Amino acid sequence: MPEAKLMQGNEACTLGALTAGLSFFAGYPITPSTEIAELCAEELPKVGGKFIQMEDEIGSVAAIIGASLTGRKAMTATSGPGFSLMQELLGYAAISEVPIVIVDVQRVGPSTGMPTSLAQGDVMQARWGTHGDHPVVVLAPGNVRECFDLTVKAFNIAEEYRVPVIVLSDETIGHMREKVVLPDLKTLKVVNRAAPATPAGYVPYKADPDGGVPLMAPFGKGYRWHVTGLSHDETGFPTNKGDVAGALIQRLMRKVEKAEPVLRDYATESADDCDVLVVAFGSSAMSATSAVRQARAKGVKAGLWRPKTVWPFPEEPLRELASKVKRIIVPEMNLGQLVYEVERVVAGKAPVEKLSKVNCELFRPEEILASIMGGSK
Repeated sequence: MPEAKLMQGNEACTLGALTAGLSFFAGYPITPSTEIAELCAEELPKVGGKFIQMEDEIGSVAAIIGASLTGRKAMTATSGPGFSLMQELLGYAAISEVPIVIVDVQRVGPSTGMPTSLAQGDVMQARWGTHGDHPVVVLAPGNVRECFDLTVKAFNIAEEYRVPVIVLSDETIGHMREKVVLPDLKTLKVVNRAAPATPAGYVPYKADPDGGVPLMAPFGKGYRWHVTGLSHDETGFPTNKGDVAGALIQRLMRKVEKAEPVLRDYATESADDCDVLVVAFGSSAMSATSAVRQARAKGVKAGLWRPKTVWPFPEEPLRELASKVKRIIVPEMNLGQLVYEVERVVAGKAPVEKLSKVNCELFRPEEILASIMGGSK
């Protein structure tokens, strides 16, 4: 029987990365994510991996892109200020289709903000932080065990679809400790990128135009191919042809859009018959879960819908629920980000209420409960 362990969220994230095959970490220490770098520095040499402390967060992403191009599974970890610096090279990884994982343990902003305090203000930045249309997948753990599970999943997605994947944690999730029973690591699914069989005839970006994923050859193994942040053709070399550049962007976006039903991940509690639906993610969902249970005890049919995959947003299951409920409440530790995506998806099927908090403190269940009960008298 698997052994139960007391584990911190950032520790579980690191263990998940190592289980998925992480062999290269480059990063710059920043609260509240520093434990991930510390543990990688300690553990990677034990499995033949490499840890490098870089000069800044831009250099960190550049380093993991380079490592990934050689065939390594690579990751970095940061928080808001560092995540802002990473955006240029996140776009580079997206257009050059280099699989990387970035862990963003959110904290109060903007700018330096409050390094040790909780916030959830990076939701839209995670999706739209770098310019232009670009593919990205964002996963949000809601407890310590999910820090492990979703980090493994992040690597699997990055490898299968050649796309940057962001694990969007937060200060509370990253620093809290819970009893965790991990799965049997020997039976855990681990995905490795598809590689060509031989250098002969290799065309680095040749793929089905409708969302295909090209085979990825490792640098240093006899393959020669060009990598650039410029719009490029199948050979990887830059192009000035509008139709070629447009086809590239369409393919990059389609590979994630087509995979959405597979990438879709969410959790519910008492949502099937609810009148009031609470939509929450990350640490806010912990308080929301308690509030929903308290509301049920008071005779109010409340339910919870929690996206684990934040981007691409799981539209279909939420839209189905929205047609059955009377109200939707979206508590989040910002002045409103996820709520606008919920409003777009619900499209008037039910009223959507924003519940914001930006005083660096986690929602108390009674705050969410008051909102549930306020319109249910």
